[in-house]
Amino acid sequence: MLVPIFTLKINHRVNPHMVTVGRYNGKHTALTCATAAGKVLIHNPHMKTQQGGRLDSSADSDINLLSINQQVSSVCAGRLNPSATNDILAVGTQTNLLAYDVDNNSDLFYKDTPDGANAVAIGELGEIPGPMVIMGGNCSLQGYDLEGNENFWTVTGDNVCSLTLLDFTGNGQNELIVGSEDFDIRVFREDEILAEMTETEAITCLCPMNNTRFGYALANGTVGVYDRTSRYWRIKSKNQAYTIHSFDLDSDGVPELITGWSNGKIDARSDRTGEVIFKDNFTSAVAGIVQADYRLDGSQQLLCVSTDGEVKGYNPAPREMRGNLMDSNLEQDTIRELGMRKQNLMMELKNYDQNEKAGVVAAAAMQDAMQSRSKFSAERPFPVGQEYDQEKMGVIPAATQLQTTLTVNPGDDTKAPHVELFIGTTNDTMVRAALIFAEGIFEGESHVIHPHPNALSNCVRVPIIPPKDVPVDLHIKAFIGYKSSMQFHVFELTRQLPRFSMYAPCRKDCPEPKSSCTFQINERMQRVLLWINQSFLLQDDIDAEGSLNVAFMSLRGSGPLFLKMEPQGLMTIKTDDMDLAGDVIQALCQFLNIDDMQVSADFPDEMEKLRSILVKVDEYHAVRQKLTAEMADHSNLIRSMVVRAEDARLMGDMKNMRRGYSELYNMNRDLINGYTIRCSNHQELLACLKQLNQVIQKAGRLRVGKYKTQVISACRAAIKSNNVSALFKIMKTGAS
Repeated sequence: MLVPIFTLKINHRVNPHMVTVGRYNGKHTALTCATAAGKVLIHNPHMKTQQGGRLDSSADSDINLLSINQQVSSVCAGRLNPSATNDILAVGTQTNLLAYDVDNNSDLFYKDTPDGANAVAIGELGEIPGPMVIMGGNCSLQGYDLEGNENFWTVTGDNVCSLTLLDFTGNGQNELIVGSEDFDIRVFREDEILAEMTETEAITCLCPMNNTRFGYALANGTVGVYDRTSRYWRIKSKNQAYTIHSFDLDSDGVPELITGWSNGKIDARSDRTGEVIFKDNFTSAVAGIVQADYRLDGSQQLLCVSTDGEVKGYNPAPREMRGNLMDSNLEQDTIRELGMRKQNLMMELKNYDQNEKAGVVAAAAMQDAMQSRSKFSAERPFPVGQEYDQEKMGVIPAATQLQTTLTVNPGDDTKAPHVELFIGTTNDTMVRAALIFAEGIFEGESHVIHPHPNALSNCVRVPIIPPKDVPVDLHIKAFIGYKSSMQFHVFELTRQLPRFSMYAPCRKDCPEPKSSCTFQINERMQRVLLWINQSFLLQDDIDAEGSLNVAFMSLRGSGPLFLKMEPQGLMTIKTDDMDLAGDVIQALCQFLNIDDMQVSADFPDEMEKLRSILVKVDEYHAVRQKLTAEMADHSNLIRSMVVRAEDARLMGDMKNMRRGYSELYNMNRDLINGYTIRCSNHQELLACLKQLNQVIQKAGRLRVGKYKTQVISACRAAIKSNNVSALFKIMKTGAS
């Protein structure tokens, strides 16, 4: 059994997700955590504590406290200067990013970040020269070099929850893996998106593993491993995974995925299978897991930190312990689980034996019926008086098949529009129950249909409402038998739900949307027709002679969608939903293997919405500057008021002292009110900036490849220079 080699208490509450390690003097490793009191704790048992500047000493001689004076949202340590040996500490808050040189007790840079810094990573990205502090915030990603220059900026679909750097493509350069609140994992090569993987919840943690593999954790308790875009495995727990890290705990040369859970459990899982090879427990939730040579003995230890400030250190298992990291209780649990599985298999084997005997009796009864030319029932194949009865046996005709169909149901006054899944048999057997497993559609990812015994039939209909336009595999298991059956046959099959299943064909005389996007493709019309027939739920395949003109109606209420194509390859997509247009273009280009494509877009409603957002942003910025100036003036007045009131007290002038402190009280109340207004203004500003970044993201998704990157970069430059007309032109034409 693997046990901790050291345990210590740092006597501070630690925020989840906010634990890192760094060699701030280039030699000794320091454990760094964000505390609940708006400070960053630096624990280094090998150095004396420092004082002055932002650093405060504590009662513990091994601990320094870095005063941030704001609620910390992320921390990360890494080497920002390639020519230096020491690491830099990056601390993110909802309004600022601090790059701090702990060894010299000085700020490298301090940046205002209106989008916030929800996640921070330090390292090199693509061909951008030198390491950067990369932060993810309100739908945006930014990267700063050693001097605080912005070398990288792009937008993403939603608020960023997690970041990590990984050589995703295996080309020797890092790509940026980003997890966000819209359930997507995106891979960026600089500001170009290489891949997108859709999950079932917000991605709270990401960590690099071996080669092109990376681990991930979701807000619903799911953890797993991807190799590029292929998911190796995943498991789901009722607890939440607060932190993940890769570490070779069993000394087999391949790192395992170490997970810290909200209930205090730590487990290590094989990166190939997800099998648990080690477990341990804290008395409180696990805040962070890191690795470092903390004992200065030349080997890496796994450091696990709880929210109560307890730290445990583990050495990798020695060779003689390989494969035996569990304690005896867990081995006994495994034996008990195998015993229960054996018992279930023996019961299943007994049922098969009984069915075989029943089959012999039924065959004899059928032969007798044929000879005597009497009636034979498939539901009651046994002679009267025989001990085998349909009540006990689940005999069904050998030719029984399970059939499924998917149709678009536009809904009515009692039912919302949905996709209807039909599950039925080819004869008079009954569907006693059905289980459907599908990611991102049902709560808990599964749905069970169990008809009432009085309402049994040979089919069931299941309404499905996909929340997003992504293809989903439906894994179906159905229990088939007769009304009186006590045993059932289980049929299993998989059916794919097309990407655009929530769109019903409509008449071509339907009013066309006023928004559209146009582009040229060098493909045969038959290839586009093939994509339409595969991506939409259609009763009959669409065919076209000459030009293509297809109309669909969104069941989610976003209006009609028209797809048109001329024989020369000019294609037009008409829809008022900019998100939908981007999804259609990205899916079509992926199917046709188009790497780069420029698009002309005209979305007047979105542009008007963008214009109003920009006006609001300017207003909120003006209010923020005015409030900041007023607070600075009040602060100066408070200093003079305090001096006058204290002078009056020392001179025994109680009347002026009372008046001075009364004015001071009123001024403090005004300051508090001003701060409340400033907070409210900041939240409104954040909401507008999020909408602005999302519009830029939508404009980028209308293009493919290098043109997408150009649009996002040009939009950023136009916003920086406050050139609104250029911004609209870029979004419309794709070029400045």
